[in-house]
Amino acid sequence: MALITLLLSLLVVATGAALWALRRPEKTQINSKNSDKIRDINKYASRNEVASALSRLISEDGAGDWPPRCAHHDLPSCFQPYQDIYLELIPNMSTAHPTLDDEANGNRMAEFRGSMSKLLAQRVNIPEVEAALKRFEAGDRSAFTREAYNAVYCCIAVCRHAYRWATIPVVKQAQNEMVLDFPRELDAPWPYLQRHFGLTAESGNNTANVLLNFDESGDRIYKININMSDLIKQAEDVFFRMFLDVEVSGFPIYHEMVLTIVAFEQGRKEASLKHLESITGQLRELLAIFYNNMKDTRISRTVWLSYVQGFQGWGVGRMVNGEFDKFDGLSGNHVLFFQAVDAFLGLGRYLPDENMDRYIPVNQRNLCQAIKKHSIRDKLNDSEDSALKQEFLKIVNHMKVFRAAHRTRARPYLEHPAPERLIMTAGKSVLETPQTKGFEDAYKPLDDMLAQRLEVTV
Repeated sequence: MALITLLLSLLVVATGAALWALRRPEKTQINSKNSDKIRDINKYASRNEVASALSRLISEDGAGDWPPRCAHHDLPSCFQPYQDIYLELIPNMSTAHPTLDDEANGNRMAEFRGSMSKLLAQRVNIPEVEAALKRFEAGDRSAFTREAYNAVYCCIAVCRHAYRWATIPVVKQAQNEMVLDFPRELDAPWPYLQRHFGLTAESGNNTANVLLNFDESGDRIYKININMSDLIKQAEDVFFRMFLDVEVSGFPIYHEMVLTIVAFEQGRKEASLKHLESITGQLRELLAIFYNNMKDTRISRTVWLSYVQGFQGWGVGRMVNGEFDKFDGLSGNHVLFFQAVDAFLGLGRYLPDENMDRYIPVNQRNLCQAIKKHSIRDKLNDSEDSALKQEFLKIVNHMKVFRAAHRTRARPYLEHPAPERLIMTAGKSVLETPQTKGFEDAYKPLDDMLAQRLEVTV
């Protein structure tokens, strides 16, 4: 599934501020109701592969919960400059008046990158940063906790994306870059962080840039459009909060997946059916997160493409053995929940092995592999298990409706005029080339992928 591509005209300042306070997305309180479910999962971990994989994801990547915990307000001192620099510079990244002047855009990008490079060189102590990461990698948790490690990962990832684009809206000059040299302060910690999560990409991912970008009160830490209009700020906040809310609502479903599989493997088919029915009901509520938010009154089409989507792209790479190796940015295909549902249904995954290794943390990959391996759907007997088969069909139908709606809703967001840039998705990078003939031609590969994913959801 491609990135779920997707809010109230500007008012006078006083009225706008008041309405924004009323409209802004509710903060999602995370890490509050999962303790009983986590104990349940841990109880089965020694005897069930799916429970074991989920338990490990919670313990290692989630710092004891899911969605993952992040100690954004308690960074180790050597990493604090990264956060300070991002928050200091990000108000300068977005402009309300994008220009088509190549020279002006080039100067704007150079100024932002120059400022970031200078501040990083002045404030970051690379030997201290590397020493802390080496100790953590060796198993020494005295330097900082898993929650702090998650926060560091997010901070470095968003700093790299800010340096990558250097201006919002994204402009053609940045999109046309093929290779970009990053400051040593941004390159030095990245291999340690990526190794910890079992990843190989130079770009961020849905976990680093989105899921980890919330503190335990549900506040989003690294915003993009700090000084832009309320319309833009609402679009940004609602869009990225959707992905957190999906995992908040998804965790009880992961728990029910474990219980469905365990009960079936123990021969308790009535209990398995009850857990499967619970998944169906909860799935309907989870998908409503998308239906209720992916609309123009919540995420305005007039601003999403220029101000929300671009920051999460990538599109640069490096020469490896004489060949250019390009990395992509974030995609809806990176979302754990939708990969887990496909695995639970016994469906093949969309992402090839190379992209899984680049963008999907290893513990998430292992969880989905375990779910697919133990999927009970292809083990059902036509005569004895008709109720279970019917319940699986309900889940399939929910996903078909969702994917059809996603395909329909994605297009208006992506085709909104953005003359300062080439046609691009965050997850697929630039779609427009000298050979493409307008939006229809550039969009076709993405639309074909969405259609194909819908077709195989059976």
